[in-house]
Amino acid sequence: MSHTVETASKLPFASRRRRLTLPTRLQSISELNRRRIIVLALNVITYAVLLAAAAQLMGAGGWTLVDGIMFVCFALGTPWAILGFWNAVIGLWLLHGHSSSMQAVAPFARAADQEAPLYVKTAVLMTLRNEDPERAIARLKTVQRSLEKTGQGDAYSYFVLSDTNDPLIAEREEQLVRDWRAASPARAHIVYRRRTDNTGFKAGNVRDFCERWGAEFDLMLPLDADSLMSGEAIVKMTRMMQAHPRLGILQSLVVGMPSSSAFARIFQFGMRHGMRSYTMGQAWWVADCGPFWGHNALVRVRPFMVHCELPQLPGKPPLGGPILSHDQVEAVMMRKAGYEVRVLPYEIGSWEENPPTMIDFAKRDVRWCQGNMQYASLLGLPGLLPLSRFQLAWAMLMFIGIPAWTLMIALLPAAAYEARAIADYPVGLAIGLYVAFFTMYLAPKIAGLLDAALTKGGVDSYGGSIRFAISAVIELVFSFLQGAISTVRTTVFMVGLVFGKSVTWGGQSRDARGISWLTAIENFWPQTLFGVLVCGALYMISPTVLMWSLPLTIGYILAVPFAVVSSSPAVGRWLRDWGLCGIPEDFEPTPEIEAVERRLVEPATGPSVQHQTA
Repeated sequence: MSHTVETASKLPFASRRRRLTLPTRLQSISELNRRRIIVLALNVITYAVLLAAAAQLMGAGGWTLVDGIMFVCFALGTPWAILGFWNAVIGLWLLHGHSSSMQAVAPFARAADQEAPLYVKTAVLMTLRNEDPERAIARLKTVQRSLEKTGQGDAYSYFVLSDTNDPLIAEREEQLVRDWRAASPARAHIVYRRRTDNTGFKAGNVRDFCERWGAEFDLMLPLDADSLMSGEAIVKMTRMMQAHPRLGILQSLVVGMPSSSAFARIFQFGMRHGMRSYTMGQAWWVADCGPFWGHNALVRVRPFMVHCELPQLPGKPPLGGPILSHDQVEAVMMRKAGYEVRVLPYEIGSWEENPPTMIDFAKRDVRWCQGNMQYASLLGLPGLLPLSRFQLAWAMLMFIGIPAWTLMIALLPAAAYEARAIADYPVGLAIGLYVAFFTMYLAPKIAGLLDAALTKGGVDSYGGSIRFAISAVIELVFSFLQGAISTVRTTVFMVGLVFGKSVTWGGQSRDARGISWLTAIENFWPQTLFGVLVCGALYMISPTVLMWSLPLTIGYILAVPFAVVSSSPAVGRWLRDWGLCGIPEDFEPTPEIEAVERRLVEPATGPSVQHQTA
């Protein structure tokens, strides 16, 4: 059974589709291959040098079982940092050392400034499951108002696609959509549909839309409950898709919204300046095999319907059954069908909210972990491009490296104990390898800071140089503490996957709130115990090694106070009052963000919802 405000037959899509004639301007195969060879060579050479250094270090005095395990862990955990380093370096070079970086990375983006009328029809979708309905629908209404201001509003329709199974929340969703339609002149363009089951999760929700209404639209714009986009950004992206019919997916660079949560505020400050160089460098070589994050992206409906239906994985959950992390799979299937998947590597007016506490962040992280681990069954999917297979494998390696580093840190006391017996232990090599790894690990952050400093008005957009410098230090400390906590949580979860442990799919918390000390202890005692054991053993064996290890290990011991302090509303207010860890929208809000912050929801009046069978 579904609950529908308006059927597809009543939607006024009388305008005739025009044939798309402007061809996509592709980079030459030789140029793209040259870029990928360069990136491959840089990564392989760097990896080989680091492995050689690690082998020399761990083989000093003869190989032991501990040395062998740590070397394997190092080999598994290092590639992610290496690729991040080179993506950031290439991106920084493109931003500040290349005369035509945007043409080199996103040649299709020039179509955004064309004044041709829009003749493609776009469905703006918001998928919900037990979310705060006022908050979510206020965002979708803001998107509609912003699009109407562009003068192109007739080209867009709006769908609230609910998988909510809480009757009270569902009733409120229906009421809010009724009110919205009653107050909107474009009420026939507003549709609410609720499924009574969530078969296929979010991907199944979107697939259901395609089967019902997909034939009426050229493009769709999936949004999550916390998504927000400006009308100007959507129209520009629509023009790009209209001008380049081989663009199958166009992903916007999604950035965080201003937040009163200390955790979210600090996290997204680092992501905001760190993502730009990284994404620019990545887009330079992945090109038409870009990422898809499942929301805030334009998708061409027909090829999506025909080519991107997700397979049911063999076996039972957690690694079998429905695919959880559907977006990357849809991206590689779209590319397999011959359509481009591209990312816009710059801010365009596309936002989301980040988890407000360490607990919420950890829940999201393990869900991504389970979804990515399912990709093992898809690596042999016939017809995928080599780079697409690499993307799936790389998504898995991102999480496989986490338990590898956790095990490596757990063995650190044993390695320090064995090293005491080696008279000529290569201390200089150990320090050099340690510094080299941290340089690569921090490269996206360093590149982001340099990018802001080198961009005219860049630092000023973050509140000025003093605030920016203080915020950078706060975020750096935060990232080390948060990273340590996440590694143990993810490692425990991955062990649980082997024994059938699975995540549940439901609404996510968006609002800043405090975490009690008791709740923090209940959630993060394993990190604390792990930290006490490792650091205690290192203190007894080698206080010097303990001091060097603190960037990696202090987060375990401080897990509980970190969770409490970073979730404190008082800390969030203090950061906001002083303008610390703010993003540009904190200091110069956009009309869309201001509208959402006012929580614009019209009075509850309007026609009743029609109920129809699915």
